[in-house]
Amino acid sequence: QVQLVESGGGLVQAGGSLRLSCAASGRTFSDYAMGWFRQAPGKERDLVAAINWSGDNTYYGDSVAGRFTISRDNAKSTVYLQMNSLKPEDTAVYYCAGSTIMSLSPGQKWYKYWGQGTQVTVSS
Repeated sequence: QVQLVESGGGLVQAGGSLRLSCAASGRTFSDYAMGWFRQAPGKERDLVAAINWSGDNTYYGDSVAGRFTISRDNAKSTVYLQMNSLKPEDTAVYYCAGSTIMSLSPGQKWYKYWGQGTQVTVSS
């Protein structure tokens, strides 16, 4: 089993930055890929970014490409999401998720382990 705990959410003005962290425990962290998802009120949960087991292959959703950066530190069993140039439409609950495979997992079907979520609110 894998336990995931997110941190770093909060309230920020448009144009600002936040860095989310997700600490993992349980299985060996480098055994699985990771992803960040988000869900806004009344909308489906969407994949924001994903990273493979070693950190050398990443994926970004169209709406965040060029503004967000996903990274991981396997020694610390932690995955990060650096969010820059934030927009009000980035407001959502952000979830980190652990995949069932090691390679890049650009779809929700691959993810089995979920954190509790952290709220990000961007004011205009």
